[in-house]
Amino acid sequence: MSVRPTSRSTADRFVRDRFTLSLYAPFIAWGWFLYAFSPAVPLIAVEQGISRGVAGLHGTGMALGSVVTGLTSHAMTRRIGRRGQAVVGAGLTALGVALLLTVPVTVVTVLACVVAGAGGTYLVTAAQPALLQHQKRFGTAAVTEGNALGAAVGLLAPLALGAFVAAGLGWRPAVSIEIVLAVAVAMLVLRLPRGGALGHGESVAVPVASATAVRVRFPRAFWLYWTAMVSGVAVEFATTFWASDLVIQQTDAPASVAAASVSALVLGMATARFVVGPLSTHRSPGGLLLVGFAVAGLGWILLWTATSPVVAVLGLVVTGLGFGTHYPLAVALALGGSGGRPDAGQGLLTLGSGVAVGLAPFLLGGAADLVGPHQAFLLVPAILAVGGTAVAIAIKDDAKPTALRRALRLP
Repeated sequence: MSVRPTSRSTADRFVRDRFTLSLYAPFIAWGWFLYAFSPAVPLIAVEQGISRGVAGLHGTGMALGSVVTGLTSHAMTRRIGRRGQAVVGAGLTALGVALLLTVPVTVVTVLACVVAGAGGTYLVTAAQPALLQHQKRFGTAAVTEGNALGAAVGLLAPLALGAFVAAGLGWRPAVSIEIVLAVAVAMLVLRLPRGGALGHGESVAVPVASATAVRVRFPRAFWLYWTAMVSGVAVEFATTFWASDLVIQQTDAPASVAAASVSALVLGMATARFVVGPLSTHRSPGGLLLVGFAVAGLGWILLWTATSPVVAVLGLVVTGLGFGTHYPLAVALALGGSGGRPDAGQGLLTLGSGVAVGLAPFLLGGAADLVGPHQAFLLVPAILAVGGTAVAIAIKDDAKPTALRRALRLP
């Protein structure tokens, strides 16, 4: 007699089953690499004797890897399934990091970032649509929470980086942990079933010529949230790469303290994602995303005007609270507006994020070479304005509040 009520109650709440928890692992692995490696870029610039602009090419390399993933992930999903794609991603991530650690030549380290970037993005592009399909109407919460866990674990990465640098061991020990995490992800995913949400993706027939999803038409809402996602990724990576440089210039903090201060940004991001994940199940995700852009702007003001490490850290925390909403909510909203083609939409989202990762750190680093980090960081509020405007237009277009909720309930 109790079976029916239990079934109903389970369907009405977000259940973190074994499948869901296993698919959180790709976010954790990718989060560690992002937040251990990105704040190490200024240190790599010093080690290799290169300018900030050239060092920013490491971000461009990661972006190129993401673009490769965006062009191939949909076709790969259709051929070997999301499970196979995640395993390939784990292998490429480990290979890229191994190259990065062992060959300290700029050309090779940039190439290593291409490989690692492709691998890490394959991991995430397999996990996100799988979670959306598996969790259905709780998919937004699952994707957001997965990203939150990635940020939470990534929170430790800059701290580890700062500790290793302070101990005189350099940046490599912190980044090398990524290899262990990548192997762990592969082992977890291989224990999950091949079919279902980890199968070959949406059943909509897509011609081979359109396998990259470039020729697939999507609604206006998809592109607005795509713009918001690209803007959010751009400011996140630009800030993660160069915030430590800004802190050093503005506050005279030592390099180890400045590198560790990036953890404040990640702390804010992780906190925001843990909060907005459950909140998005009964509040407008679009509204939460718009608030996130406003909070990020407030945090940028604190960071940009800071003259002491304490105020800079506070600014990074507030900035992170805003940044934490950008990627997961924009991705979930865009996939929800993809017309039932989440894998095709994911390919376009990956392309956009790759361009953002490639251009933003490079442009900000190049600008910092010309006018200094403080003036260069004026790029951040300009990009935030673009993303916030796109979200505001999307909310205005959504005449019926229930339409968005129905769209997010993917098959």
